[in-house]
Amino acid sequence: MVVACLILIAVAFGIAVPTTALVRRLGLRVNALDSAGVAGQVKMPPRRIPNTGGVAIFLSVALPIVLGLLALRIVPETIAGWFPGVSPYLAGIAERTPMALLLVGCLFVLHVVGLIDDRRPLGPGVKMVFMIGAAAAVTIGSGSRLLTLLDAHVGGAWLSYLITVLWIVVITNAMNFLDNMDGLSGGVGAVAASCFLAATLTHPQPQWFIAACLSLLVGGLAGFLVFNAPPAKIFMGDGGSLVLGFLLAFLTVRTTYYDPAAAGHAEGPTAGAWYGVLMPVVVLAVPLYDVVTVTALRISQGKSPFVGDLQHVSHRMVRRGLSRPAAVLVIVGLTAITGISGIALASLRPWQAALVGVQTVMSLVVLGAFEISSATRNDETPR
Repeated sequence: MVVACLILIAVAFGIAVPTTALVRRLGLRVNALDSAGVAGQVKMPPRRIPNTGGVAIFLSVALPIVLGLLALRIVPETIAGWFPGVSPYLAGIAERTPMALLLVGCLFVLHVVGLIDDRRPLGPGVKMVFMIGAAAAVTIGSGSRLLTLLDAHVGGAWLSYLITVLWIVVITNAMNFLDNMDGLSGGVGAVAASCFLAATLTHPQPQWFIAACLSLLVGGLAGFLVFNAPPAKIFMGDGGSLVLGFLLAFLTVRTTYYDPAAAGHAEGPTAGAWYGVLMPVVVLAVPLYDVVTVTALRISQGKSPFVGDLQHVSHRMVRRGLSRPAAVLVIVGLTAITGISGIALASLRPWQAALVGVQTVMSLVVLGAFEISSATRNDETPR
């Protein structure tokens, strides 16, 4: 399984690098550049940099999935030869074809909406409608839900569906919010996807579809970051950040963190421990910190929480004296700290899992303390 994932990472990377270079040149030629945004939005002065990188991210994930599913239907023996060990799971992968196509369809819709918004801002309300619609479609259509154990206590699956849609929308927005500095959203997304992939690979039961999608996302983001790392030569735009956030959110929903039936029979005192369901929150703690704090700031100022400004955690770090590349490095590094801690969460003893929780909370507390203690030094808008 590890070999197969490495191959998929390389495939996605091989697609993303030349595609990013191509769409960058096309973006410069047709003037598809960073824009001023919607009315009331506060952004850094636009730079002459294309914001079409989302095309490469989308294609590096969607194209191998579609072609792979087609190949599995036509020449399954060849695929089994290319990916040793996958043969026992071919039937299961084939059964998930409708779900995979539904996911790709939702990603395509959000990608197109993002591309349109990058050219002619649609406004937060329109994008939110599409995000909620895509989240509801993939949740209901695939039967993928969080916290299904609540069903017996609330009279059905409605609360689980609601929580799942809310989770997908929040994470999609969180990654979209982070797309405000060179290499930030792509870097955080690559680290988070790598941590989720590591957790999937160490799971007792192989989760091929999830591992394959995460591998493609890691490779695609790595290829995009070749051109997006500071100083950026291209941006992902909403056409990329919506795809990134939605895919991460959906894959965390699909991943099995806790199996009550297996928990009592697996080896070890905490195999399949219930707190494994908190793993996505631990890995994505920093993006969630950003979306919560910036939303609270905007609401406290009487502003819409969905209209962009320069109050994200990255901007606040720059106002506190960090350079933009340093702020990106700190945020990506903090994501790696919480993410690595979350990889083995479900397999830990209760006191060990509690330490992971304390570490995650303390990382955010230290970040918040840094912001508060240095708030009075330099609170001007970064230039």
